[in-house]
Amino acid sequence: PQPIEAQPQNIPLDIVYEDDDLLVVNKPKGMVVHPAPGNPDGTLVNALLYHCAGQLSGIGGAIRPGIVHRIDKDTSGLILAGKTVAATQQLSELIAERAVGKYYLAVVKGTVTETERIRGYLTKNERTNRVSIQREQQGDAVYIETAYRPLCAGRGCTLLEVELVTGKSHQIRSHLASIGHPLAGDTKYGDAEFNRRFREKYGLKYQLLHSWKAVFPELTGTLSDLSGKTFTAPLPSSVRRILQGEHLTGEGL
Repeated sequence: PQPIEAQPQNIPLDIVYEDDDLLVVNKPKGMVVHPAPGNPDGTLVNALLYHCAGQLSGIGGAIRPGIVHRIDKDTSGLILAGKTVAATQQLSELIAERAVGKYYLAVVKGTVTETERIRGYLTKNERTNRVSIQREQQGDAVYIETAYRPLCAGRGCTLLEVELVTGKSHQIRSHLASIGHPLAGDTKYGDAEFNRRFREKYGLKYQLLHSWKAVFPELTGTLSDLSGKTFTAPLPSSVRRILQGEHLTGEGL
């Protein structure tokens, strides 16, 4: 295995769970997952390389953490990462098979009263880094599925628990916006007036989305110790302040 170009950096990590095979990390808002031209360091990969010094196997032919899913820079919450080849392979299969339940918290515009499962097709424009949603399959659009249930409603907004059934770029943000319930603070897919209210009252300048829970099924093999376990990422203090201010205090929060 060869080292990757990313260098270890001593960046504090909020570790929810760790064993010899796997890490569950509560990623803060503002941290990029993978190094990229605009964000060459200070990423979750840099932090994991430092934290796991000498403990990583050659994943994919390179010594690196096995991150098999991502969340946006300004989305906070749970990220799963394999530390060994076997763990990363099994974790990747579980994600691909949608066997791990991934649940998010989001504050959206409008009053939502019913639990729903919505479906559609997503097309991504790589040049603009924006996606669009259609009801029917067109061109290279890919199928998406998002489930949500309201936890509580405030003044013109609702706190949702969102289950990411499929995991595509910007899926939650764009899918909910397409049915008239954009996320608070989302400058890419959101509502300008709704965003202005949250920006002026709370200083919110990013989408209010938090990767809240990961639920593992019954497992055998390398990850058998995770069988039936649920991991939860505490809400950032800034999000708690907004929920309190909007009287959005749902179950388990």
